[in-house]
Amino acid sequence: MIKTLISRACIIGTLGLTAIHASADVTIENPYARAVPPGQVNSASFMVIHNTDSKAVSLLSASSSVAETVELHNHINEDGIMKMRQVDQIKLPAEGKVSLQPGGYHVMLIGLKQDLVEGTEIDMTLTFSDGSNQQLMLPVQKIMAGMTEHKHHH
Repeated sequence: MIKTLISRACIIGTLGLTAIHASADVTIENPYARAVPPGQVNSASFMVIHNTDSKAVSLLSASSSVAETVELHNHINEDGIMKMRQVDQIKLPAEGKVSLQPGGYHVMLIGLKQDLVEGTEIDMTLTFSDGSNQQLMLPVQKIMAGMTEHKHHH
C-alpha cells in the first residue's frame, strides 16, 4: 500500500523524482572493474544486480568516461568452446538478481582511455528499460582468482 502510494506520488511528481524512484527498485552489489596491465586496451566490470520490483526490467546499456565503447557481453558455449558475445540486454527477473561475473554476463570496457590500476575507481552509468539510470563508482581490482572460479558454475 505505501509502496503504491509512493509510486503514484513519483509518477505524478517531476521526471527527476520518477527516475530516482524507478532506479530505487534496482540495487547494485559489489561492483568492480578488472585491473589490467598498462597499455591494455580492454577490460571488464562485474556486479550483482538486484531487481526488487514486482515487474521484470532489463539492463539496456552502460557507459563510462574511461572507455570509448561500453558493451554488455555474455560467454556462451558454442560447440564446446566458450566464446564472448555482445548482448542487446540483460534481463532482470521480477524480485530476482543477476550476477555479472567472469565467465558469464559482464560489462566490457573497450578502447580504454586510461590505465585501470588496482586501488583506483572508475565511473559507470547503467541504463535500464524502465528509463532509469544508476551512476556508480567502481573500484578497480585484480581478479585473477575469479577467472578459474567460473568453471565450477556451469
